[in-house]
Amino acid sequence: MRRQLRARRPLAFPYGYHHRLEDQDEVNLDYLADEEEEAEEEAQVMMVPDLEEEEEKKEEEKEEKGDQCQPRGNAWWQKLQIINEYLWDPERTGLILVVYFLFYASLAAVITLCMYTLFLAISPYMLTFTEQVKPPGVMIRPFAHSLNFNFNVSEPDTWQHYVISLNGFLQGYNDSLQEEMNVDCPPGQYFIQDGNEDEDKKACQFKRSFLKNCSGLEDPTFGYSTGQPCILLKMNRIVGFRPELGDPVKVSCKVQRGDENDIRSINYYPESASFDLRYYPYYGKLTHVNYTSPLVAMHFTDVVKNQAVPVQCQLKGTGIINDVINDHFVGTVIFTLNIET
Repeated sequence: MRRQLRARRPLAFPYGYHHRLEDQDEVNLDYLADEEEEAEEEAQVMMVPDLEEEEEKKEEEKEEKGDQCQPRGNAWWQKLQIINEYLWDPERTGLILVVYFLFYASLAAVITLCMYTLFLAISPYMLTFTEQVKPPGVMIRPFAHSLNFNFNVSEPDTWQHYVISLNGFLQGYNDSLQEEMNVDCPPGQYFIQDGNEDEDKKACQFKRSFLKNCSGLEDPTFGYSTGQPCILLKMNRIVGFRPELGDPVKVSCKVQRGDENDIRSINYYPESASFDLRYYPYYGKLTHVNYTSPLVAMHFTDVVKNQAVPVQCQLKGTGIINDVINDHFVGTVIFTLNIET
């Protein structure tokens, strides 16, 4: 029984053992507390960079959103500002302006000197490079749109503007004006005038009355009221031009294509259908002030009616070119007559 009681008694520890255990527990608790504090500090240190990275990312996102919200032209404006700042450097800009000023000033001086030398070598009164002058061209009056003379004999409104055009063109050829301003020259020879280039030259008379039935003096309608229209042809002026071999330049008209009988009769005025030699040479507008270009009038007295008739009038003479494909007015002119009744 005693043995059983002894067996049930609790174990006995030496004195002070409990105190050592309690001290050890306190040490362990302090150690654990220190480790927890260090862990918290490390966690805080690790969290700080993460927060900074998040803040940087947020700022970048804000900037991207701000750039998206800004207009597209802002980038170009910034580029222009950068270019402007680069170019508008006071020191560099001043030097560039000085260099360009000297360059262009010297260039202008050289060009001015060349032009001055050129004008000294060229006469304002006579052509210098005559080989570049084309053969004479021609023009006709009255003026017609696209060179189509389309009118009805019984309707004056359709041909009255032709009459007005011819009257206005022939005002400078009035007999009284020609007798007052120009001289009566002998026909059939050149009117050559000697003297200095800058001296005024005289001009030979070409009177309106030379055109007879196409002068508008005998018939004020120039034949348009009767279906027999007059058309005037003038050779363009060329300084120093003279018909070669002393043969006057003549005018010849015919049907361009189609039946030649569509034009059965043409009267020319002057009757020779030529430009007399006395009106050549021409000395230029500076000295030949009162010069009046000679004319040849074509009076179409018998033309088929109520259909379009293409007419070709050419200059004929030595050295005259009238078959230039690219220029239909060098030595020739083509127009259409459509006379309705």
